Amino acid sequence: MDAPRNTPGSPADDLHVAANAAQGEGKREYVQQMFSDIAPRYDLLNHVLSLNIDKRWRQRALRLLGWTNRPAGTYLDLCAGTLDVGALLVKQAGFTGFVAGADFAVPMLQYGKGKASRDVLAPVGADALQLPFGNACLDGAIVAFGIRNVADLDAGLREVRRVLKPGARFVILEFSTPRFALVRAAYLAYFHHVLPFVGRLVSGHKSAYTYLPLSVAQFPTEEALAERMRRAGFSTVVWERLTLGIAAIHTGTV
Repeated sequence: MDAPRNTPGSPADDLHVAANAAQGEGKREYVQQMFSDIAPRYDLLNHVLSLNIDKRWRQRALRLLGWTNRPAGTYLDLCAGTLDVGALLVKQAGFTGFVAGADFAVPMLQYGKGKASRDVLAPVGADALQLPFGNACLDGAIVAFGIRNVADLDAGLREVRRVLKPGARFVILEFSTPRFALVRAAYLAYFHHVLPFVGRLVSGHKSAYTYLPLSVAQFPTEEALAERMRRAGFSTVVWERLTLGIAAIHTGTV
């Protein structure tokens, strides 16, 4: 008897599409639609699934952005989603500048409305590979858990480099894989079993939270990402691991 085949829309078919997207096949279209679909539950799931650790990670990333050197500057929150990072930045004591939150999944941006006044935080529907900003016009940029979703990582890094002023800093906060064996085993068990189950249950999306761990597995190591940032034109590239290596922060300067 022939083995059953995946049919369009079946769970197996959805997981196959997610796996292909994590490896780059049809990634742009999948990511844009997936984040548009899960937008209503995105914030809740972020905090629940990370046990609220993600809030501390974002605070650390903002400190490394060095915005205090240019508190009245214009900053980019790349792959901004529901504008959490941008809203956090404009609420920092002493910040008097402006943040543009760019994302090509416009429904995500819509769910971020109200987190801060549009006078200081504006959503911008834009692809990370074609940012609607001139050359060397921004004072800094930050991306939290979004750079691995860009269809062409190297082109995305070069595009951020293009829009930043000399001396501006780019900060990447992203998931990574722990190096210690016991921590890695527990992390992978959670990431590949608990997280997809809870994410699917709450979001209603069949494959979004299966795509997440698959995309992390395909993402460059900390050392490799640092090298690719250097190749894109960033200098003084450094990185640090967070929470036993669950996440990492990279910084580079134009």
